Amino acid sequence: MRVVFAGTPDPAVPSLERLIASDKHDVVAVITRPDAASGRGRTVGRSPVGRLADEHGIPVLSPHRPSDPDFLDALIALDPDVCPVVAYGALLPRPVLNVPKFGWINLHFSLLPAWRGAAPVQAAIAAGDDVTGASTFLLEEGMDTGPVLGVVTESVKPTDTAGDLLARLAVSGAELLEATLNAIEAGEASAIAQSEDGVSYAHKVTVESARIDWTSSAAAVDRHVRSVTPAPGAWTTIGDTRLKVAPVSLSDVELEPGRILVRKDGVFVGTATRAVLLGDIQPQGKKLMKALDWARGARLTETAVAL
Repeated sequence: MRVVFAGTPDPAVPSLERLIASDKHDVVAVITRPDAASGRGRTVGRSPVGRLADEHGIPVLSPHRPSDPDFLDALIALDPDVCPVVAYGALLPRPVLNVPKFGWINLHFSLLPAWRGAAPVQAAIAAGDDVTGASTFLLEEGMDTGPVLGVVTESVKPTDTAGDLLARLAVSGAELLEATLNAIEAGEASAIAQSEDGVSYAHKVTVESARIDWTSSAAAVDRHVRSVTPAPGAWTTIGDTRLKVAPVSLSDVELEPGRILVRKDGVFVGTATRAVLLGDIQPQGKKLMKALDWARGARLTETAVAL
């Protein structure tokens, strides 16, 4: 089949790699978001998917808006049989959705209809789900509402960060996406409408929403921190200092929510239940360091509180 692949960030790369290596599918072009600034130096560069396409000499389309007439004309000229999409990052209008013969096949990192939306992996960890997965489905104009073509499950480990879990799902999801396209080509695919039961939404994670709420339980704080690691990163403030907080550990220490205790064995912060033990922290403008090293240097008092 003639394939035009749409995707942008690192989690989409394993899927494109599998399709490029496949002897059943011909990736004739890639669609990705326009070059953007990233990193501390704000250097403008190609997306991970765009870089992979460049390495293999695959033409790249980077429309500022998928509704641009020039983009629609270019897509029609490519005459794709199917357009797989993984974390592309922009909504596709109906004229674009109508172009490929077999439609747009989206790989979404949840077991639909659970966690429709922008941040399904983060939401699954924050909610304490034991099992999540990935789904392939036929893209339509609704938010992740199309009929499901295939699923793969993945256990959520107690120490998983969003980065850990997404890395595994990117690999297992790539295999699922290739299998789905193979089934479509063989005429063996079966699309099943999503149930109206069990629908949940995973809203976009922002820097503000990544702030730690110390009035939550210790378990909730632990899940929250892991759900926003590595990006955008959990954070709190102590006095005038803003700190990014790496994954924490549960403890048996009892402290009032936000109250800080510095001992020889670590830095503890109170929650609504029991305190958590801080691991690494990163003061704004500085490098990652052990929480205890920072606390000693900052000379925290017994009245210090995390907000």
